[in-house]
Amino acid sequence: MTESEQATLEQALMQFGVPAEKAPEMAAQLDKRAHQLAETGGRTYEQALVHLLQLMKTAHEERNQRHD
Repeated sequence: MTESEQATLEQALMQFGVPAEKAPEMAAQLDKRAHQLAETGGRTYEQALVHLLQLMKTAHEERNQRHD
């Protein structure tokens, strides 16, 4: 993952409520997991990353609904 891609992923994670200090580590973990899913799941890296981000988005939305 390039530095620019890392920064973009970190920004997306922060929009989902991830603290700024944890975003770099989580971005790296998501990148690693997306590569694993791409290798074993019959999808591209990009598809796997989008899938993981969708899961994060859903979890964020559910947390927000519980706090409303």
